[in-house]
Amino acid sequence: MVKLSVIVPFFNVQTYAPDTLRSLQANTREDFEFILVDDCSTDGTPELLERAARDLPGARVVRHAKNGGLATARNTGLDAANGEYVTFLDGDDWLAPDYYPQLLDVIEELAVDFVRTDHVQCTGRTRTVQRVPHGRRGVVLDPRGAILPADRSTSVDYAYAWAGIYHRRLLDEGLLHFRDGLRTAEDRPWIWRLHREARTFAVTGLLGVFYRRGVATSLTQIGDVRQLDFLRAFDQVIEETARDKDADALLPKAVRTYCAIMSHQLGTIERFEPAVARALRSRSAAALRRMPPELVKDALNSMDYDRAARLRRLRRRPTAPGVSA
Repeated sequence: MVKLSVIVPFFNVQTYAPDTLRSLQANTREDFEFILVDDCSTDGTPELLERAARDLPGARVVRHAKNGGLATARNTGLDAANGEYVTFLDGDDWLAPDYYPQLLDVIEELAVDFVRTDHVQCTGRTRTVQRVPHGRRGVVLDPRGAILPADRSTSVDYAYAWAGIYHRRLLDEGLLHFRDGLRTAEDRPWIWRLHREARTFAVTGLLGVFYRRGVATSLTQIGDVRQLDFLRAFDQVIEETARDKDADALLPKAVRTYCAIMSHQLGTIERFEPAVARALRSRSAAALRRMPPELVKDALNSMDYDRAARLRRLRRRPTAPGVSA
């Protein structure tokens, strides 16, 4: 039986994929499988994956006929996964040796639905430890209780799917798939759903994922229309949370987070193409009007002047008919 399925999407990362694949080689076990999803790469990535399929124990390559984005690639991997547990890695990141066996020991010892982990952020030669914003480590916790408070960073703000390991029962219950086609912020509705609907989780300080920041091909570095998918992602968070039995308690957190991300994007609007910048303004204005007005007001009052002012200006803008995220 397969104990762990590791899902790794790749798209045009021939410069970084060798590091990723070498780190997987240092994390093999006879009961591990590695699902390498080629999201229709057009560089030398497919050849690297073919070689990995021969040399990496438990590896197999799944190819997309057309590029679908990270969320769709992860879903392809989930559909192919056979493991009792599932985890993710991105094709330009890498792992410490023997990290996955140690992470598997943590979730089996605690017997929880999922475990969240710290990670190392790598920007050039700088290394910075990024920690799950939850103080209690190595104990069984209530995922729903870790969403709040609204005015502090919590576990749902640490949305990285690869920073953790997940029991297969979550996959069988429909909690691990991502919204197909989301090109950015795909982890946000996903982490909120996990915390609302899973039964138990834990946090561990085990370090082993090295997250590469500042990659030129990453969508976080590209100012095109795909970046606007954060609006679709957070609309989903708001819609699903509004239907929750604890909506009155949870919605203020969701609205605050949405407003903070929206203001951040508007604060770097100069990096977008002109047409995309116009769409960002108009779609953000429409999103603000869709949210409960009192919660938006409270969210803006909690921000510093400059961040709040960007959104207050948008709220006064007329919205073109038919504008949506």
